[in-house]
Amino acid sequence: MNPFGSGLDRLTAFASVSHWRACLLLVLLSLGAFLPGFASLPPFDRDEPRFAQATKQMLETRDFVDIRFQEEARHKKPVGIYWLQSAAVSAGEALGVPEARTQIWLYRIPSLIGAIGTVLLTYWALLAFLSPPLALLGGALMAGAALLGVEARIAKTDAVLAACAVATMGALARAWLDWTRSLAFVPSRWNWLVFWSATALALLVKGPIVPMVWGLAVVVLSLRERTLRWFYALKPGRGLLLCLVVVLPWFVAIALKTGGDFFSESVGKDMLGKVGEGQEKHWGPPGLYLVLFFGTYWPAAALAAMAIPFAWLRRREPQVVFLLAWIVPSWLVFEAVPTKLPHYVLPLYPAITALLLLAMLNGGIDRARRGATATALLVVLVPTALVGVILWGNWTLDRTLPFVALPILALALAFAVLCVRTFLAGHTERALWRGVVASLLLGIGVYGFGVPSLRSLHTSPRLAETVRALPCAAPKVMTVGYREPSLVFLVGTDLAMGYDGAAAAGFLREPGCRVALVEARSAEGLAEGIAGLTLAPRLVTTIRGFNLNGGKRLSIAVYVKE
Repeated sequence: MNPFGSGLDRLTAFASVSHWRACLLLVLLSLGAFLPGFASLPPFDRDEPRFAQATKQMLETRDFVDIRFQEEARHKKPVGIYWLQSAAVSAGEALGVPEARTQIWLYRIPSLIGAIGTVLLTYWALLAFLSPPLALLGGALMAGAALLGVEARIAKTDAVLAACAVATMGALARAWLDWTRSLAFVPSRWNWLVFWSATALALLVKGPIVPMVWGLAVVVLSLRERTLRWFYALKPGRGLLLCLVVVLPWFVAIALKTGGDFFSESVGKDMLGKVGEGQEKHWGPPGLYLVLFFGTYWPAAALAAMAIPFAWLRRREPQVVFLLAWIVPSWLVFEAVPTKLPHYVLPLYPAITALLLLAMLNGGIDRARRGATATALLVVLVPTALVGVILWGNWTLDRTLPFVALPILALALAFAVLCVRTFLAGHTERALWRGVVASLLLGIGVYGFGVPSLRSLHTSPRLAETVRALPCAAPKVMTVGYREPSLVFLVGTDLAMGYDGAAAAGFLREPGCRVALVEARSAEGLAEGIAGLTLAPRLVTTIRGFNLNGGKRLSIAVYVKE
């Protein structure tokens, strides 16, 4: 008898007795999955520090309407996430967190809350389809999903957006299943309020993405039923009024402040630009999300793929119809759009989780099916490849290994192997729980110790620390050749950007304490420019690192003129 297996069975049985116990276990699992590395990982260029810096400028200027990155208007997303981050940082300042405005973990708190909310709301949504023990497993699978773990640690919109999407689809599922007499309980009379409140928040966070997901599902389901009457249970009149009350004030304010430029930029260039072509080098062919799925939805992706035959055979049943309407139309849209980013499909993963568990419950996960063993082996191959990348990166960039992480990573791989063996032995539910444990261990090893040990990736924090350690107070700083947003966030909003060594030399010639950060490839003209100075700038240090954006090694000289 496996003591770990029996202990896990007892824990899940205990937690399934009540919703409060289930939620408590899911919160603890989520914290175990998302907290390793939460505060120690540096700002992840480029999107995360752009969001954080724009929030920081809101706090500096006290302008909570317009969104800016230094002097540039950042009219891509609505204001919701910036308000949430501002609240988190303000709370940190009130609690006495040192240098709160440059502590990236404070800006990540809304993402952490959004990720935990996604896990809890997945449990709530799946109660419309499954028994509490299986809904609990569904929430745990979302806590262990690799992509949600990434988004929980990044200060941007997508974890919060995922929570909004699951809330809307859980409420929509209750309306649909009640209409088709497939719901085991009577929906709450506040179901409509959950749906429209989540929609309103989603509109403020990322515009029309969540309404697109539930809107496509509503169209598919209404075409099947040849009526929209089932949707009336969500009180669309009241709901739309609620959305207008929540959303309209800021949209009117930003329209007046920018003269309509926000809408032309966010809709005309950002959203429609992604539809027309791959933006910011994020182009990808149709089908890319299917390939990435086995990594982004690890550890459950391999078994979820085995649920496809079940979904096809049961495609006319109300529960499966709803889940397919949640997944397929939006997935096809995301595959058709040229701009591809892994997190776009995250709002669809709870539906895939429900489909997997329904298939398992009804005998639709067949370990004897052709290719099942090979597919199950992906549970081991994916983390093995990730561990290999971590070890290779540490050795290649820093000539060291994350020794503290090695036993944890080895244990994670052991649980991945155990997950596969348990599945092949015919215990799918227990195998999925062991996959969750493997994910928790892998997160601790990778985020808690593996990635933070990659010193070469901490270029901006090391440069900012060097600047802060200089004897002169509040120096003026220019960077040349290294223009990552994380440096702006950590050094200061007034960080000047130069294009070559001559610009750095001109900057250093001006009066006052000045610091120039000059990357070796852009140093031309620096020596000549400072040659005639009476008080020549001194070289403080040279920071060597690696820039993931472009894949180049860096050598950045730090010059100071006091």
